[in-house]
Amino acid sequence: MAGSVSFAGGCDVLYKSGVRGNGVYTIDPDGGGRIEVYCDMESDGGGWTVFQKRQDGSVDFFRDWEAYRRGFGDPREFWIGLEHIHRLTKARPTDLRVTLADSGGTEKFARYRGFRVDDEGANYTLRLGLYLEGSAGDSLEYHRDMAFSTKDRDNDRSAANCAEDAKGAWWFNDCHTSNLNGAYHGGPSQSVNWYSFSGDNVPLARAEMRLRPSDF
Repeated sequence: MAGSVSFAGGCDVLYKSGVRGNGVYTIDPDGGGRIEVYCDMESDGGGWTVFQKRQDGSVDFFRDWEAYRRGFGDPREFWIGLEHIHRLTKARPTDLRVTLADSGGTEKFARYRGFRVDDEGANYTLRLGLYLEGSAGDSLEYHRDMAFSTKDRDNDRSAANCAEDAKGAWWFNDCHTSNLNGAYHGGPSQSVNWYSFSGDNVPLARAEMRLRPSDF
């Protein structure tokens, strides 16, 4: 149609078209409507869509289902939204890269192939393919095939409400070996945590989750 504006399908498409600057871009991954996303065009070959970022505690992550469904935050700290993650991962095999750092500046990562999040009818269940590599170890396997839980939508396998107890929202099992949406520098079992990096009682200072098509 004359005058229509088309948007790239993802950060990977933008990268392949020559875009090299990190920043917020507008994409439409599935024809279902525009999404503003933060693209990382510099790390690990570029073309990554960042969907979660923690670095200073400036944004409250102890939020309800609707907030996690639609997304919240700003470019410094944010959660892109479960519905957007579903749209970004539903059609193509996708890699997930988790980058973590402690307060001393030690940085580690974990990378997965076959990452997908189901739709809201399935409570945004986490589908996890293969753990490929990483110095941080694998702290997502325990959460494989788990529905997402928030403080007001308890979908975990525990008799307790893991999201309430852990002060976060995550694909809790009974309850967690990772909790990257926990309280920033919170108490034991409540903080931003990746057990195989730091153990349960050591809060992480930075966490970032990003995705990219596996065939990039």
